[in-house]
Amino acid sequence: MLDLLALLIVDGLADAALIFFVAVGLTLVFSVLRILNVAHGSFYSIGAYVAVSIGMWVVSAGWHPYLTFPALFLSAALVAVALGPFIERYFLRWTYGKSEALQILVTFALFLVFEDLQKLVFGVQAHYEDTPLQLLGVSDIGGIFYLNYQFLLIAMAAVTVILLRLLIRRTMIGKFIVAVVADREIAQTMGINTTRVFVIAFTVGVFLAALGGALASPTSGVAPGLGAEALVLAFAVAAIGGLGQIEGAALAAVIVGLSRAAAIHFAPDFEAVVPYLVMLVVLLIRPYGLFGTVQARRI
Repeated sequence: MLDLLALLIVDGLADAALIFFVAVGLTLVFSVLRILNVAHGSFYSIGAYVAVSIGMWVVSAGWHPYLTFPALFLSAALVAVALGPFIERYFLRWTYGKSEALQILVTFALFLVFEDLQKLVFGVQAHYEDTPLQLLGVSDIGGIFYLNYQFLLIAMAAVTVILLRLLIRRTMIGKFIVAVVADREIAQTMGINTTRVFVIAFTVGVFLAALGGALASPTSGVAPGLGAEALVLAFAVAAIGGLGQIEGAALAAVIVGLSRAAAIHFAPDFEAVVPYLVMLVVLLIRPYGLFGTVQARRI
């Protein structure tokens, strides 16, 4: 029984780690830009595609296979630098202060465009490159074999939570972000360059989503539709934790990850709906999420 519990915890936390990366990027963008970015799932899948492509290139070129690990982070950085500032500047900036419906339509249009572009560039076949997974191997703990890559994912998610909190609380850009989130107009009157804050926040959000996709690629590969699946899960996690709440996204990801792992082991038919059942229960009890609060709306 204890062995099964340990297996559920490891599987659930590893799943939670991947969900957390895309969900925390979504909630960061919403907290700063006040835009519910429907295109966020595309950054996850693009990060996965780029990671697989770079990893396959490293292996085929005969380079040291351990270079596939930095390739995962490099792919996320490339996606963030290439898409983050460009999308914020030319597609999102003019929607600030406009209706939520317009913002959702714009980001949904971007999502559809990116989905088709991925099919044009990478094809419709599934891609798989699991060198990082194979290199780390497995560990025999109590007669049960665990993928060491799962422990890496859990550690990476924990480090990301710590780094985000340090970014927000201990750096100048973090203080600017807090000021903009609290009151955008007052932040502007104090001399804060809100345009730069928006670009940085959105680019970091893109990086986190792309990193989640890159880290997920050795475990599940990448195929068309991956972005939509990640987006729906990210919305569920963000809603459970409370939109704009980093700690809420972390806790909600753990809850959803453990719930999915339990469903896979005990009731596989319900695995797909468990995250949304959890979301339904939480929102019925706390409509603004676990860490969300009621906020006054300026009209």
